[in-house]
Amino acid sequence: METTLVFFSQLSMCESKEKPFFKLVHGLGKEETSKEAKIRVSPEEAVKWGESFDKLLSHKDGLEAFTRFLKTEFSEENIEFWIACEEFKKSKEPQQITLKAKAIYEKFIQTDAPQEVNLDFHTKEITTKNITQPTLHSFDAAQSRVYQLMEQDSYTRFLKSDIYLDLIEGRPQRPTNLRRRSRSLTYNEFQDVKSDVSIWL
Repeated sequence: METTLVFFSQLSMCESKEKPFFKLVHGLGKEETSKEAKIRVSPEEAVKWGESFDKLLSHKDGLEAFTRFLKTEFSEENIEFWIACEEFKKSKEPQQITLKAKAIYEKFIQTDAPQEVNLDFHTKEITTKNITQPTLHSFDAAQSRVYQLMEQDSYTRFLKSDIYLDLIEGRPQRPTNLRRRSRSLTYNEFQDVKSDVSIWL
């Protein structure tokens, strides 16, 4: 019995200018121990983050502090999905919209996605239907649901966390254990791979 393996000579699915987005969505591909960005914010400014979830996310350092907190809770997929949706809404070209929608869906929405967010059946069904013909609003329902979950659950715990309390009290920042979950490979990671072999018998 013969086995035939087929290799595609061109696996690039998107323009090189899209690489920054796909790095954002797919990460760097390996377990990471990155240097923590220093959060430089006054206690007075940090106190404002306690006024509303919107104020926290609209401040660069607030977003960084909240992301760091979610990583300690092993739930950073929520904020990463929210950020990816915000970036997605800036897309202008139809091809960008299609490729980015597929990338977000594969990483965060589809069943057994590498960083699947917790969505109810109805929201997931709507989102799955929306990306068959993606628009800038394809992820609105899912993003709204994840935002609501973070606001009602994670945000309240963040306000009681050492990360936040250290900031509002002006204490030195403590190191946190940052890690990235392992995940399956997706087609975008092979975008620069080229093969001279088309068919191997």
